[in-house]
Amino acid sequence: MKDLIDFYVIKNLKGENLDFDEALQLFELSLPVLGRIADKIRQIKCGDLVTFVIDRNINYTNKCISKCKFCAFYAKNDDEVYVLSKEEILKKIEEAVQLGATQILMQGGINPDLGIEWFEDVFRAIKEKFPNVAIHSLSAPEIKFLAKKERMSVKEVLERLRDAGLDSLPGGGAEILTDKVRKIISPNKIKSEEWLEVMEIAHSIGMKTTATMMFGHIETNEDIIEHLFKIRDLQSKTGGFTAFIPWTFQPNRTELYESVKEPAPPTRYLQVLAISRIVLHNFRNIQTSWLTQGFEIATLGLVFGANDFGGVMLEENVVRATGKPFRPARVEEIIKAVRSIGRPVALRDTYYRILKLF
Repeated sequence: MKDLIDFYVIKNLKGENLDFDEALQLFELSLPVLGRIADKIRQIKCGDLVTFVIDRNINYTNKCISKCKFCAFYAKNDDEVYVLSKEEILKKIEEAVQLGATQILMQGGINPDLGIEWFEDVFRAIKEKFPNVAIHSLSAPEIKFLAKKERMSVKEVLERLRDAGLDSLPGGGAEILTDKVRKIISPNKIKSEEWLEVMEIAHSIGMKTTATMMFGHIETNEDIIEHLFKIRDLQSKTGGFTAFIPWTFQPNRTELYESVKEPAPPTRYLQVLAISRIVLHNFRNIQTSWLTQGFEIATLGLVFGANDFGGVMLEENVVRATGKPFRPARVEEIIKAVRSIGRPVALRDTYYRILKLF
């Protein structure tokens, strides 16, 4: 077993790609062994410091033409539709900044009523009032839709939004980057290659992004490896991803509920988290998910390859729409959780620069 552990650790630290069978074999290993491999890689690559960010997730609209089967957030009827005004958005940011927020995540639906000028106006207003807040906003599907709506290239859209104040893109809309899965769970959303295209273009103009994966629905182990390989290969090409965030599908109140009654168990979450660390040799930062897993499992994730605790998330509406209880994490809670396993903790910004050690 030691030889097997050393094999995966050495390949990762040397920056060597696993082949498909080597990666798939990881699913056959016991959870403790996976944890040992992932934690050893994390320790050597990242050290013991665990980071987090103070942020707010503002869902600016719930109107969405994608109507993904895994989503409980989008408005089902016209009388449920909302679009936040610029003033409402600025007020939410002001509240967040007063609590120490340095990052604002704005995501909504694919709303055909909103053009690029609406976003430019909002981003400029945010930067004018809060110049030090990072706008980590919009997903690849939102960018791709704006390009189509405005008859512009993806690069033009990104450059205009960047000039208006957009700093980086979150990894939303990735789900599972295999089209056979996407055709079932999000048939109206962009294809996997289009998601990768948006990210590559963002990286080409110097805009950093994150990568995500939503699992625990209809995907197979092979689909997970295909997803990881695609973002690994793009990272090797561009180096533009700052972090990877895997999280589990929450089925309640979604169209997939009849076929997926329960979220993936914690053991499956920890398995995929560890495999992500082992496969993604060119990602420094892997984030654990307290939002979907709760604090205990999220803390355990720190010994299964994760080095980041995510954000305090002063607001979140998408996962909450599934009926999962939500309240923001407190800074003190994160510090206590990290210290409970004997690890140091620090506040970071969007680019993983350390702002404060605790």
